Amino acid sequence: MKNVVVASLNPVKLEAARLSFSQAFPSEEFVFSGVAALSGVPNQPFSKAETLQGAQNRLVSAQALHPGADFYIAFEAGIEDNEGVMEEFAWVVATDGHKSGKACSALFLAPPRLRALVIEQGLEVGDATDILFNEENSKQKIGAVGQLTKGAITRTSLYVQPGILALLPFIHPELY
Repeated sequence: MKNVVVASLNPVKLEAARLSFSQAFPSEEFVFSGVAALSGVPNQPFSKAETLQGAQNRLVSAQALHPGADFYIAFEAGIEDNEGVMEEFAWVVATDGHKSGKACSALFLAPPRLRALVIEQGLEVGDATDILFNEENSKQKIGAVGQLTKGAITRTSLYVQPGILALLPFIHPELY
């Protein structure tokens, strides 16, 4: 059984990690633990570069907090505002301590009211989503994407595909 440290205590990210590994390695068994890893970026990253940096920082922080695991994986959600349109996405990075992989999620556009709460009022996407949809702690549930798609795509499911893609160097180590 291999140990995987998830660079977060958020249940959405823990479940996304579990699903990513179980789908990428269906014949292997894993034990998952979360740690309160630091991102080193603002709570609401405002660019693709800042979001990726946050995920990478979380990975390093998780390694320092829980050395000796077989794998580490970090998820970081972010936004980018382009010409008045807010894009939402997430970066996922993974490592075994020797090699690493990374992937970005699908990108989706936030509605203008959500953008106004985040860009103009300075709220995090999760807090803005709670206000817009009269929800509580949505970032640990289905998230903005889940609310916007009426549950067709949840925050967890959005993270699974890049989670698997970040594991490509370990799925095919002979190619990486």
